Amino acid sequence: MPPETKRCAIVTGATSGIGEAIAEELAAQGYALFLVGRRQAQGAALTARLAANGTPARFLRADLSDRSASEAIVRDAVETFGRVDALINNAGLLCHGTAEETSDADWDQMMDVNLGAVFRLSRAALPALRRSGGSIVTIASDWALTGARGAVAYAVSKAAVAQLTRCMALDHASEGIRINAVCPGDTDTPMIAAGLTGDDRAARLASYGAQVPMGRVGTPQDVARVVAFLLSEAAGYMTGTLIPVDGGMTAG
Repeated sequence: MPPETKRCAIVTGATSGIGEAIAEELAAQGYALFLVGRRQAQGAALTARLAANGTPARFLRADLSDRSASEAIVRDAVETFGRVDALINNAGLLCHGTAEETSDADWDQMMDVNLGAVFRLSRAALPALRRSGGSIVTIASDWALTGARGAVAYAVSKAAVAQLTRCMALDHASEGIRINAVCPGDTDTPMIAAGLTGDDRAARLASYGAQVPMGRVGTPQDVARVVAFLLSEAAGYMTGTLIPVDGGMTAG
């Protein structure tokens, strides 16, 4: 095992959108980064960019639906950086459909990736986080806090993530491990307007933003800054919280 280095954060779903913004924000906060995703080229490019700016970073291509992946991720992070201080469960999938429109395969995939992978990776990270007094932040959704039309499997999986956050926070608070969730609303990521570009994409984002009290959709950086706050000493008395980053949508 290498000598311990600066604080290390594992970030899943790190190759685009919110995950990439979280990686960049935590790099600015002085973390070494163990990045996980499915896109090898994008992961390598992000790692190279971070390293060029002085951030120790490694990328591991992994499929979180593989039930052996979680233990391997934590083991590799500890072998690379000597410690794990933060786990950011960001990877997730979106499936639209009412109950009648949702197949068993779609349901199972949402539960396994959006919930099961969060559970497995959090469980695997607990021993390392116990040693470092570290923290877990999971990216849930504002649909974890309210009902949602036309996305039953996704919304239920994220609501279950919210309850997992609360339960694990209670179980591990006495060990010095804080566990919180961020609940983004509509955010300008590849997921929100998949397949659209240019004027079509701008129009879609504007239509979503018109429904938000603050008048716009969120940015990945809006979410990343809240994640960084939850990992900081400023949030040292916070655990089991679910923080909406949604421009006021759940307030109504």
